[in-house]
Amino acid sequence: QVQLVESGGGLVEPGGSLRLSCAASGSMFRLNAMGWYRQAPGKQRELVAAVTSGGSTNYASSVKGRFTISRDNAKNTVYLQMGSLKPEDTAVYYCNVQGVTNAFTPYNYWGQGTQVTVSS
Repeated sequence: QVQLVESGGGLVEPGGSLRLSCAASGSMFRLNAMGWYRQAPGKQRELVAAVTSGGSTNYASSVKGRFTISRDNAKNTVYLQMGSLKPEDTAVYYCNVQGVTNAFTPYNYWGQGTQVTVSS
């Protein structure tokens, strides 16, 4: 089992910044991709950004240049620095981790979600 603890959501004005954190713990063995997804009311969950264990990153086109994903492998923690926030960034943000167990069984875990609201 892998546990994910998210933090950093909240209310911010347009143009503001927020930093999300997600710390993973438990039986991870090999933690590969870590990422953030979001889901706005009435919409499907979508990828925001992801980072591999080697540091390769992938961003949704809507956040490129405004958001930065990073990870601390020693702490098994992934961060999402969000800047120039827009009202359309309002959503519940979910942390996601993927890897394999020591039996090489793949796993895919989600955090509980943290609300980000961009409004004046």
